[in-house]
Amino acid sequence: MLQQINAWAKRIKQQVLLLWTAYKHPECPIYVKALIGLIVLYALSPIDLIPDFIPVLGYLDEMILLPILIGLALKLMPEHVIELAQQELNHQQSLGKEKSPKPKLWLGGLLVICIWILGITWLGHLLAPMLPKF
Repeated sequence: MLQQINAWAKRIKQQVLLLWTAYKHPECPIYVKALIGLIVLYALSPIDLIPDFIPVLGYLDEMILLPILIGLALKLMPEHVIELAQQELNHQQSLGKEKSPKPKLWLGGLLVICIWILGITWLGHLLAPMLPKF
């Protein structure tokens, strides 16, 4: 079971690297670049949409949301851009380039905070008519 989880996590990491490499390609469409930007912001954000300390639900965003968004970005990406990005990644790996440690993107955290504020505000507007008037 642990080996399957590790293999799944490694595939996700490889796909994110592939997307990031394809993002830099000049023929990558702007709408795909926007989606990849959101994926990277969220993946590297120090704040999660659903906090990890919540049992079971805390990891659902990483296990469900990220793979869906990554799959969507890969489907929207032109095939030749993916092939070029894969070739570049293979070339970098053959040269033995070291990966830098994962940075924290506070802009992604700000995005998550904004989503929470919008959700709470929306919920407040839904519940406001039900509250007693003084």
